[in-house]
Amino acid sequence: MDILYLLIPLSVVLVFFILAGLWWAVDRGQFEDIESEGGRILDDSRDV
Repeated sequence: MDILYLLIPLSVVLVFFILAGLWWAVDRGQFEDIESEGGRILDDSRDV
């Protein structure tokens, strides 16, 4: 039972880190144009 006093605050801190990372990625524009990146992989028209 004593371990819950450690695990619950650690899980809350982990959730805050995940949310901060997601906010940082959205703020930096990481999810602005996700459709063209998928098409870029399939595009064979560029010269190799």
